[in-house]
Formats: sequence, structure tokens, C-alpha cells
Amino acid sequence: MPLQTILTDMLGIEHPIIQGGMQYVGYAEMASAVSNAGGLGILTALTQATPEDLRKEIRRCRTMTNMPFGVNLTILPSLIPADYDGYAKVIAEEKVALCEIAGGSPAKYVPIMHANGVTKVLHKSATLRHALKAEKSGVDLIEIVGYEASIAGGQPGDEIGLWVALTLALEKIKRVPIVASGASATGRQLAAAIAMGACGITMATRFLATREAQKSTTIVLSKLSNSTRVFKNTVSKRIREIEFDPQNDDGLSFDQVALLANGKRTKKMWQETGDYDDAMWACAQSVGLIHDIPSCQQLIERIVCDAEEQLDLANKSVFYRRRSKL
Repeated sequence: MPLQTILTDMLGIEHPIIQGGMQYVGYAEMASAVSNAGGLGILTALTQATPEDLRKEIRRCRTMTNMPFGVNLTILPSLIPADYDGYAKVIAEEKVALCEIAGGSPAKYVPIMHANGVTKVLHKSATLRHALKAEKSGVDLIEIVGYEASIAGGQPGDEIGLWVALTLALEKIKRVPIVASGASATGRQLAAAIAMGACGITMATRFLATREAQKSTTIVLSKLSNSTRVFKNTVSKRIREIEFDPQNDDGLSFDQVALLANGKRTKKMWQETGDYDDAMWACAQSVGLIHDIPSCQQLIERIVCDAEEQLDLANKSVFYRRRSKL
């Protein structure tokens, strides 16, 4: 039975689950599998070398699903020099169901997307201050990301988990529906998010362990004010050793870890070697909740079924007593 919320109505999907954008994973195969399973699949714009390559991938995805899907555009110009305006133009022209904007402000792109027929714009907000700015910019959805997620670009003082971050956002933001994001992988978490007032969840790491996707975690690059949660392996341990070497107490430059943190190394891991120990790759604490490798269809159906069961159990566990009249 579909679990209907504002999110499913807004996007025309069956289940309130969005697949998060994932560099070098968010291809048409993954996005179409999630959308065909009733969630909202997401292509990752910067996985494509150029805006026109993204256009081709969007059109390829349309040959694999007739269900709505979206595109993630992560704006990190200091780390990833790219033609962001060009990617945004393609997303708008191709009229995808949703554009998920992360990293930077959505203000510049919201009018472009809406004017060209992109149904909805979602901003991935790592803090309440970012969420409030996104609300003012006119976004249609706000994704609140807890620190337990596969964060990137975290600043000192932003270390707030989803349990608190979501509560704060729901208290302050009233006009824009909120999606919960942060190490979500189970029906219990979907039920909890909905019970708190969110309209759905975003999952990324959990979709890595599905048949269509072709792992504990640690934080790296915090001394560069770019905290990123990654899989704990040989490479990430070495990065932390360099970061916290007493010789670097007076300052650390990215050049000292560049060879280890290089995105090309991660791309090679995903697409060529499959050696999860030889690259820095982002993932959330939800790795501790992953015990199998189902298909996207099986995963989403199980999560929704479990969420419905948990919401029903929660309702039955509450006892309402009449107050005696004195």
C-alpha cells in the first residue's frame, strides 16, 4: 500500500523516498531503478563531464523509465571548477521533475527552473541558517541534512545530528515542506521522520548496497573547514594522520592531501577497480544499518512496508485517557 504524503503528491511518485545525489554513482541505471520502484531517482550532474553530456544522460534515463526523476547539482566552485550555469541551463531545458541543489545558494537558479517548467526545486540544507535562506529564495522543498549523513563542506560548529536539526527546522519553517536526510536506511526512520512532521526521506548510502549500484565512517578535511564523512579505510586514515600531525598544527594546505582526496581516484574506484580501500569516498553512518544487497524495488517496498507497520504500532501504543471533571 503506497504511503502518501505531500512529497508524493508534489512529485507524482508512489513512495516518499528520494535517492540522494551521488558522484560517479548517479547514472541513469540507478536513477531509473529508483523511479521505477516508486521513489524519486536522481542523476548527478557533475558525474557528467559537460552540460551536454548531462543532457544525453537525462534523455537516456527517459528511455529507461517513464516515471519522474530529478537531477542533483552540487555547487562547490572552490573545489570543483565547473560550468554550473551550463548544467543548470540543461536541467531547466530538459524539464526534469526536480532539481536538487546542494553546496551553494539556490537563489540564482530557482527562477530559471520554474520559468522553464522544472516542476520543483529542492535545496539540500546542512544547517538551519541555510534552510531559512533557501526558504526565502523560493524553493519548493527543503532537505534537512544531519551531520551523520555523507556530508561535504561542513564548517566548524555545524556538527548537529538530524534528530535535533530536523526538530529545529520544523519549528522554524512553516511554508515549505521538509525532507529528512541523514543516515536513513530503514522503515523505522521513515516512520519517525513522518511522525515528526517531515514529508519523506532522502537516502544515498543505502542505495549503494543495491543490485543496481554496481561500508563504518570517519570525518576528514575538517581542518580545511570542509568536513566530509567518508568510509573508514586506508586512504581516509592516512588523510587524518596528515591532518592531525603535530607538524601541521600551524596550518594545513589541501596540497598535502590532494593525491589521497582526489576525485579522479574515487572515480577510478567506482568505475574501474572496485577497490573500496584505495580511495576516499563519501558515505553516511547508515552503513551500520545495511545487512543485505536487495534490488531498489525490494528495498523501497520493504522500507515503506516497515514504515507503515511502525506508524500503526506507534498509534496503538498511545493510550488516551479522559480527564476527570472536577
